[in-house]
Amino acid sequence: MPVPDREWELEMTDTNTGNVTPLRPKRPCPECGKPSAREHYPFCSKRCKDVDLNRWLSGRYVIPVRDEEDEDEANGSQQE
Repeated sequence: MPVPDREWELEMTDTNTGNVTPLRPKRPCPECGKPSAREHYPFCSKRCKDVDLNRWLSGRYVIPVRDEEDEDEANGSQQE
């Protein structure tokens, strides 16, 4: 009889081989390309995780944003 706390393991187990299916597929580290590690996902190590964080904090990575004034001007010129 399965233990209630461990039912999820049985649901995710391949009955033919007895292997547990991972919750998410392995992906390469976005910094160096090595296989990702569970404790640092999606990175392979603390070093690669810190390199990525440093790039965000130093402003090398940015998310582009449109100013409201630019949008108003674009909408105004399209309506005329």
